[in-house]
Amino acid sequence: MEQLDYEQMNGLSLAYIGDAIYELTVRNHLVAMGLTKVNDLQKKSRHYVSAKAHAALYQLMENDQLLKENELIYFKRGRNAKSYTKAKNTNVVAYRISTGVEAMIGYLYLSKQEERLQTIMEWIFDQVESGRTNNV
Repeated sequence: MEQLDYEQMNGLSLAYIGDAIYELTVRNHLVAMGLTKVNDLQKKSRHYVSAKAHAALYQLMENDQLLKENELIYFKRGRNAKSYTKAKNTNVVAYRISTGVEAMIGYLYLSKQEERLQTIMEWIFDQVESGRTNNV
């Protein structure tokens, strides 16, 4: 596989990769939890994979000071990117934050920081499953 130069990629390209990695990681997690019905998987995944969920998770990341300085740089690259698509079922602010979260995930994946990516994804699973994202 060709090595992509994440340092030169724009925020939307990072978010494109990050979205796929994030979605796949969540799907693996849900199936590993024993969920097998597609309808149940779809319903449950919305708690992890939506602009609203990403916005709540990012607020908790800020509160917990979870992200490192370089991760925040890539988050901002995604959040501030000029998108030509419109937010669906959410407001523009949540959509932009979601893009930032996805860009940060893309950066971690492309920079081969597997352990850090796993740590953040496990933290995300803990926040959602404990109901902490419901309070944001």
